[in-house]
Amino acid sequence: MPNKIFANKRIGILGKGGSGKSTITVLLASALREQGYDIFVLDADSTNIGLHEALGFDKSPDSLIDYFGGISFSGGKVTCPVDDPTPLPGAAISLEELPGKYWVEKERLFLLVAGKIGNKGPGAGCDGPISKITRDLKIQGIGAHSVTLIDVKAGLEDSARGIITSMDWLITVVDPTYASIQIAIDIKNLVHQMKAGKTPSTEHLESPELVERANKIYREAIVKDSFAVLNKISDKKTEKYLNEQLEKKGIEPIGTIYKDSSISLSWLEGKPLEGIKANKDIMGVIKRLEQGIKEQQGNL
Repeated sequence: MPNKIFANKRIGILGKGGSGKSTITVLLASALREQGYDIFVLDADSTNIGLHEALGFDKSPDSLIDYFGGISFSGGKVTCPVDDPTPLPGAAISLEELPGKYWVEKERLFLLVAGKIGNKGPGAGCDGPISKITRDLKIQGIGAHSVTLIDVKAGLEDSARGIITSMDWLITVVDPTYASIQIAIDIKNLVHQMKAGKTPSTEHLESPELVERANKIYREAIVKDSFAVLNKISDKKTEKYLNEQLEKKGIEPIGTIYKDSSISLSWLEGKPLEGIKANKDIMGVIKRLEQGIKEQQGNL
């Protein structure tokens, strides 16, 4: 029986492009499944591909954007949460209701894909509607010991669209770059502002009803905290520097995933992720994450 601390929770994995968000998602999925959890991975990156292969699936499921009616900018039904914060109709759904082509499963590991824009043609480049699916999707009736991992698109755009309002915790992946450090700081500040009651920008919304809907989503946000994980670290000097820079901003990383050439090769070859050292590293991350959550709960 797994520790219940992650049961029925949603964890978002964020960071800059190339930091290794998908790698951390796969490592967490594998480690948490070994602890007895049923794992639901939501691929919420609208442009990156290959997550299904890294997780060990032969094919990717069809995108949920098609199930929910397509992107509004191409004449579909799903609108951008910035222009229309209205909750997505039918986003709370059970697997029994969702046609099988929209999800794949193997040994208590499930994969769903919010949507990709690469095949949507000219003029469909805005992925705001995919962000709305990411924000609102709730898979119901999935057992008492399930955890949802959400692989978020690179950068801060989706966070600014409000997708983190429906996530319990965030993990920012920090690789050895200044940009990664800054994104971790920005995400930490964004969570702090939301918890302090700051509402989103709504000056562009002409309808008072839409303004109230946007504010309500932020008032009812469930996000509790953000954590940082160092990734692609090649030496102790780099690790020490990143830790020092983050700690100056009140961010204490919960672990380090050291550089592993076998992981890079798996992504290159489109094969299931292999990384013996990284698999051990991620166990330390999970332990520290549990400790951080318990400390947070003890201070409530």
